[in-house]
Amino acid sequence: MSISINNLSKTFGQFQALTPLSLDIYDGEMIGLLGPSGSGKTTLLRIIAGLEHANSGTIKFGDRDVTNLHVRDRRVGFVFQNYALFRHMTIEDNVAFGLRVMDRKQRPSSQEIDKRVAELLDIVQLSHVAKRYPEQLSGGQKQRISLARALATQPEVLLLDEPFGALDAKVRKELRRWLRSLHDELNFTSVFVTHDQDEAMELSDRVVVMSNGRIEQVDTPARLYDQPNSRFVFDFLGGVNVYKGDWDNAEHWRNGSAFITPHDQAPFKHNGLLYVRSHELTLSDKENKQASLPGKVMSVTPIGAEIRVEVAPIGWESEEYWEVRLSHRHFDNHQIKRGDVVYMVPEAGYFFAENTHQNPQKLSWPFLERDAVMFEI
Repeated sequence: MSISINNLSKTFGQFQALTPLSLDIYDGEMIGLLGPSGSGKTTLLRIIAGLEHANSGTIKFGDRDVTNLHVRDRRVGFVFQNYALFRHMTIEDNVAFGLRVMDRKQRPSSQEIDKRVAELLDIVQLSHVAKRYPEQLSGGQKQRISLARALATQPEVLLLDEPFGALDAKVRKELRRWLRSLHDELNFTSVFVTHDQDEAMELSDRVVVMSNGRIEQVDTPARLYDQPNSRFVFDFLGGVNVYKGDWDNAEHWRNGSAFITPHDQAPFKHNGLLYVRSHELTLSDKENKQASLPGKVMSVTPIGAEIRVEVAPIGWESEEYWEVRLSHRHFDNHQIKRGDVVYMVPEAGYFFAENTHQNPQKLSWPFLERDAVMFEI
């Protein structure tokens, strides 16, 4: 079931929760609403569900206008962060609840309800807990039961509000894989809210990045990462270093004792900000013609498959330490430690000219002076 949102807005008193926004969600697509607290993502989800009503705009499920329909008439399934299971009911009764409270004309027979509940418990791989109560289940099991209950009424759209937020990291990762697999198997349309970038990137067919009630960018995870269209998206996705450079009318962006040489093209011959991701940096023991970003190593921290090195600029200004991510192989070959003086060398970056916030110019340096590189990522 496709969803078409057109010029939707919402206010709470004087607070503008959603400025007029539009979004098309395709049939069978899984969409992630990603953004910080207060960005409007949960409000948008609740309006799609019918739990809140917009001040203006329309919502269509396929060709059906549901803008003014009550939540019970929209045929949506909703999965909450806190599971919202009934503690006094068994698991099978929780899953069956939505079916048993349907209008008599639409309600399946008792035999059909029992059959559907058994099928759903089998799908979520929890048939063996049918007679238990919610307090007897783990957090991950409760969330799967919550999902089974949402699917019981055969909704046209499945909506999930921070579905894995109350779970630990390992269980979250397992359930993400499971939900994606289930989605592909059953081919329902789903929209979920998250502030976890990894979750959005792993689960979504497309990601909707929101801030201050607006949609900043809608794209596939790969394109969102490769072509972020604004400073907000860069800052929110994280893992990026920012170099504030003044064009010297010759060939460099300068900042104190530091410099970077951009491409010899007009769009780069301005003051501005260069965004450099932490894995698109190398470390050298000396400056080169491309860049000189001297710094002192402040910390060296193993994080999973990488080593995170934090570097404090020497002789130039930055609001934060710079972060460089190295592979274990390169770190093992070239041990570095706190207190070492190094030079950071960008391999690629995104340039925002002064006073611009969108549509950066992408640039790279493919002919990096390899003999000057001491550590490669």
